[in-house]
Amino acid sequence: MTLLSTSAQAVPPPRRRTLIRRRKEAFVGWGFVGPFVAVFGLVFLAPIGYALYLSVFRDRLIGGTSFVGLDNYSEALSDPRFWEGLARVGLFLLVQVPIMLGIALLIALAIDSGRLYGTAFFRVSVFLPYAVPAVVASLIWGFIYGTRFGLVGNINETLGVTLPDPLSPSLVLAAIGNIVTWEFVGYNMLIFYSALKVVPRSLYEAAAIDGAGEWRIVASVKLPAIRSALVIATIFSIIGSFQLFNEPSILQKLAPNAITSDFTPNLYTYSLSFAGQQHNYAATVAIVMGVITAIIAYAVQLRGMRKG
Repeated sequence: MTLLSTSAQAVPPPRRRTLIRRRKEAFVGWGFVGPFVAVFGLVFLAPIGYALYLSVFRDRLIGGTSFVGLDNYSEALSDPRFWEGLARVGLFLLVQVPIMLGIALLIALAIDSGRLYGTAFFRVSVFLPYAVPAVVASLIWGFIYGTRFGLVGNINETLGVTLPDPLSPSLVLAAIGNIVTWEFVGYNMLIFYSALKVVPRSLYEAAAIDGAGEWRIVASVKLPAIRSALVIATIFSIIGSFQLFNEPSILQKLAPNAITSDFTPNLYTYSLSFAGQQHNYAATVAIVMGVITAIIAYAVQLRGMRKG
């Protein structure tokens, strides 16, 4: 009788066994995600927290660093240089992103149609510029744009013509847009092409049986099927536009009169921090820009995922 009672006490009830199993599973799960959480907190959350900390202080000539609350944010929101840079990247976004995504989509549709010869080579060739670092790409195109030492200058000298200067103040934004488009068309093409490859071919066959032509299949079958990919590529492109830094930073040496220190918000933040030693205000501008980018990207996501 004693042995039976002892063994009954040693075996936990079903509910307790379930709780123990769940705790073990949770522990195993945290063991998998723990390294990611640690790295995420170290390289993402910690810098944001430190930037927030810097943004509520200000270095003064007398008294050193002092707490100013939201004064830096008030100054940033009324800073004309910040808003001019933001308007510039906004214009860049509205013009460059649709052109880039449109070209990428056309290439993806052409490859997916199966009517191109050498599709593998064509796909790799289009994607290859994405493998070129942004700094190198900017240098390459900067020397192409040069009117005194580059391709434009050589054409002017050889043919005796005067081509427009791509690095002039009126054309430099379009020149940067050309560089960014050249870099990221292949990346977006791959997103669209991958999405098209998982669309069931039976949908195309059914549409063809119903008498739909190629353009009708594209508009009514392919584009709705890759809607999520289109939204993702658009969001990535919007974020990339607001983060525009490498291209104008490199071209600034070649076109100092066209690209100023506040040409884009990111370039303005860099100039404030490393050239002007205004670390607190630079952190404030960066946070404001991050919030604006997040709001716009989230609004695009909500609108893109809405059905109907």
